[in-house]
Amino acid sequence: MTSENTASLDAEAAPAPQITFDDLGLSAETLRAVKEGGYNTPTPIQAAAIPEVLKGRDVLGIAQTGTGKTASFTLPMIDILASGRSRARMPRTLILEPTRELAAQVAESFDKYGKYQKLTKALLIGGVSFGDQDALLARGVDVLIATPGRLLDHFERGKLLLTGVQVMVVDEADRMLDMGFIPDIERIFKLTPFTRQTLFFSATMPPEITRITEAFLSNPKRIEASRPATTANTITQRVVMLPGNDPRTRRAALRAVINSVEVKNGIIFCNRKTDVDVVALSLKRHGYDAAPIHGDLDQSLRTKTLDRFRSGDLKILVASDVAARGLDVPDVSHVFNYEPPRSPDDYVHRIGRTGRAGRQGASFTLVGPGDKKSLDLIEKLTGKEIEKAQIEGVPEAAIGDPNDRGGRGRRAEELKKEHSKRLSEKKQRFVKRDAERPTASMEPIEQPEAPQPPSERKPRNEPRREKHAEAPRREQERRPPREERGERSGDQTPGFGDNMPAFLRKK
Repeated sequence: MTSENTASLDAEAAPAPQITFDDLGLSAETLRAVKEGGYNTPTPIQAAAIPEVLKGRDVLGIAQTGTGKTASFTLPMIDILASGRSRARMPRTLILEPTRELAAQVAESFDKYGKYQKLTKALLIGGVSFGDQDALLARGVDVLIATPGRLLDHFERGKLLLTGVQVMVVDEADRMLDMGFIPDIERIFKLTPFTRQTLFFSATMPPEITRITEAFLSNPKRIEASRPATTANTITQRVVMLPGNDPRTRRAALRAVINSVEVKNGIIFCNRKTDVDVVALSLKRHGYDAAPIHGDLDQSLRTKTLDRFRSGDLKILVASDVAARGLDVPDVSHVFNYEPPRSPDDYVHRIGRTGRAGRQGASFTLVGPGDKKSLDLIEKLTGKEIEKAQIEGVPEAAIGDPNDRGGRGRRAEELKKEHSKRLSEKKQRFVKRDAERPTASMEPIEQPEAPQPPSERKPRNEPRREKHAEAPRREQERRPPREERGERSGDQTPGFGDNMPAFLRKK
């Protein structure tokens, strides 16, 4: 396919002639690594993007998840970096990823396809000590793969310079927008040379992403491997309607759906991190092999959980949207949405974890009465109505399992009824207590005496003066007479009274 031809590869377009990786202009070393990985035929996004990248053009790639976007920029970058050498703290290429998992996956791709090229790389992600990353940067790297936050941390600490970047890649740009990284992306663009080659990949093109591409890309080659926000035809999509929004109802329905199909391995997506933990715990209590993964977990635990899922040791992965983008698990049989995502674009990315590389997959989405608006937005975005599935056991499971103690509680209606019941019981207790109290006496109440005229009133402090005046008299009555104490009346010394010291007395 020549550069003059259109790069739009919609399903309605005429089928392109069969090409192989040998036709894309890659080096012999890179082709050898690709073939050893078991790949012979490139995907549409790879066939269209790789030749343009090798020509040095800016590329704007729009493709649904699971179409091979990662290889479309890693393979040509390996050949570009084959000539030249790295310098300390000045990486030659920069790849930005929204999450740690995606960054680690891209690093694995460079190891896989660049094993016959002597290239160095560094991975700058959170959860790893700055010291180890600083040591790699100090030696110099050809490829720098980073999340925006950690990259700027190193730059502000004076450990990194971006003036030597020749190729810059922004992957999953729409996810960057959702996570609030756009200001960081714009700042990083301004820190790199304006002569750089820029590769920009996204599954959707919201207005904010379009603005950035117009500002920082120079006459880019626009490549669309499919219509934006479309789902693969290899995925069978179904929704399961629930009678209520009770979390216990939803978890019981989820178990019924899992039991109704043969799940080789599956991913359950939740909107909230707290739901991820609750659903994983609930499934484990009911005997399912499940584990959670979300952004609040330690990086080492997240990596270990993903490795177990990739190797087949873990059957069900309960995840937040941190795992919805670009995770390379090629053979996921099922995707379950615990509830529809907040953004309809996320639905496309979630179910894109299954049905990859031409394989068949299936997705189920639990939809309660409060989720119908989200379902309407998803169907409007994808352009087709999703099949409603009747799952055996869901009506019974909707009652809820009394042994399932996880979740945020019962439905709001039940809570309201219990609250009214408690108020009624409290009111009855007050009425009963008032009825048991003795009735007040009907005898007339004595009227207080009329106030006395001011002239006849006693001074307020008079009793107090009388009390203090009586105290010396009581003391004198208790003491014996002076003569009995052996004292003479003339023995008093002024100032001492009856307590004159003996050495001052006259003899």
